[in-house]
Amino acid sequence: MTDDQATDHATEPVPGSGPPLFETMSTMRAMRRLKPDPVPEEMLERLVQAAVWAPSGSNLQQFHYLVVTDREVMARLAPLWKRCVDAYLGSAGKATPPTMDADAYRRMVAAIEYQRDHFAETPALIMPCYRYLQDKGSAEGLRAMKDALGAGATARLLRGNVFGSIAEASSVYPGVQNLLLAARGMGLGATLTVWHLFLEREWKEALGIPKDVHTFGVVPVGWPKGRFGPVSRRPLGEVIHRDRW
Repeated sequence: MTDDQATDHATEPVPGSGPPLFETMSTMRAMRRLKPDPVPEEMLERLVQAAVWAPSGSNLQQFHYLVVTDREVMARLAPLWKRCVDAYLGSAGKATPPTMDADAYRRMVAAIEYQRDHFAETPALIMPCYRYLQDKGSAEGLRAMKDALGAGATARLLRGNVFGSIAEASSVYPGVQNLLLAARGMGLGATLTVWHLFLEREWKEALGIPKDVHTFGVVPVGWPKGRFGPVSRRPLGEVIHRDRW
């Protein structure tokens, strides 16, 4: 997404063609240029409430949302944010993606750099986390899994705890999407990034997050300097596969 600005390739919402939520989704840009004005606490709580309403795997509800508004804490996080952003821009974000217009990509990078350079002024930061109730599984349970899936599939599933990681993420990101939609609906700007994972240990230490809690994103929130509008996305004909790939 191009951040804050419309593009020639934006997908225009059709007024009256569906419920208001559709227009909210089709105009929810990543807003990285934020005003330093504070966001009322009750609005931040409404964002977290929207996140909590999302589904949770096995209904465990082990999600947690760390909300940062203290300027001193934000100032301590700013150098970490800069290191993470610079790592991204210097590696994965160095070249224009083949699916993105070069000018649009330059505008997005400029917005990322603006957010990096003004991070200490961010009004609020929300970090979605999850404390997974890890169950190593009994010998009987593992035998049942092997009987149902086969030895090879069971070994692949357990290797590197891939299933556990995805299970945690699937219990967090629906809530994050709810949060982002709620922010858009209330006129707040926000965007989800996972760049903090470059230095997750340092972020957790700075914020006192327990070792058994995993972090899944950093969501800066504030009043946008830019404007909402149609997002740019690939047409459905390029992404839908019916019955098989």
